Amino acid sequence: MGAGKKHKSGKSFKNYLTIAFYNLENLFDTEDDLYTDDNAFLPDSDRRWTPKRFRKKVRKLGYTIAQIGRKSTDKHPVLVGLAEVENQSVVEELLRSKFLRDLPYDFVHYDSPDERGIDTALIYDTNFFELDHSEIYSIELFDKEGAQDHTRDILYVRGKLKGEMMHILVNHWPSRREGPEESEPKRLKASDKLIDIIKSITEADLDAKIIVMGDFNDGPNDKSIKQLAHFLDLYNPMQQLKSFSRGSLSHKFQWNLFDQILFSTNFFEFIPGKHSFSRADIFDRQFLKQYKGKYKGSPFRTYIGKKYKGGYSDHFPVYVMLKRNRQSPS
Repeated sequence: MGAGKKHKSGKSFKNYLTIAFYNLENLFDTEDDLYTDDNAFLPDSDRRWTPKRFRKKVRKLGYTIAQIGRKSTDKHPVLVGLAEVENQSVVEELLRSKFLRDLPYDFVHYDSPDERGIDTALIYDTNFFELDHSEIYSIELFDKEGAQDHTRDILYVRGKLKGEMMHILVNHWPSRREGPEESEPKRLKASDKLIDIIKSITEADLDAKIIVMGDFNDGPNDKSIKQLAHFLDLYNPMQQLKSFSRGSLSHKFQWNLFDQILFSTNFFEFIPGKHSFSRADIFDRQFLKQYKGKYKGSPFRTYIGKKYKGGYSDHFPVYVMLKRNRQSPS
């Protein structure tokens, strides 16, 4: 569409950009990795994770990513944080899939020490984002016996979004499998590590623009998330989105909002040529939902237990929209 196209509200699409996060629900390839516990997602496993099923999932995920924020910006998202990707090759397959292959995406990915081999990644539109630096930060966890308990690293990416430097941190914090209270110390440890990273960024640049995204396995009102706002200059727009009837994932018929995007409060400043916050939302379009049965309305997932359903993911994506403020007339 032309650059001058306008939204129904009368706003131009041109200056709006979408930044998203999406947990892809076990995006494993079909090859056996001898160094990780990926046996549940192989062609001869109980789940019968075949190349055909993998290609179908990748195509569906690619379609979803291409649609996030498109109605409001007339374009695909410029940055998308990903969780639950097995390795670099599945990210490459995702970007080669039908609905993404013609888009100028590149990506950042590192292997993490997670036992199952699932990692985080960031894909970015090279027409909008210029990569400057990336690295990973490990979270040191130990079990009750004192042995090291491996989890996903925090991915840090620094680069220029339309010329403005951004600091992006992609997270996938320890799960609640052991129980919310029993596992909370692990997520607090991850939160503490994130706080340390961000403090080191702001010590080098007091005005750093920071975007924190991820599947935190905690909601906006949990201690691990609330302390990010308490100790750091971060704002959580997802605080307003959680409700009894809406979230990014459903567990035992209750909605949770574990997928969140937070950002430094300088995104509220209106400075010509810089980016400011416009709005945030859950991308829970109808095609991503289970359309019938007892799980109607919840995310249309790939598996329920070991039973193949052929859906997208057990999470909805979340996103924020930024507006690039117009330059002052000379």
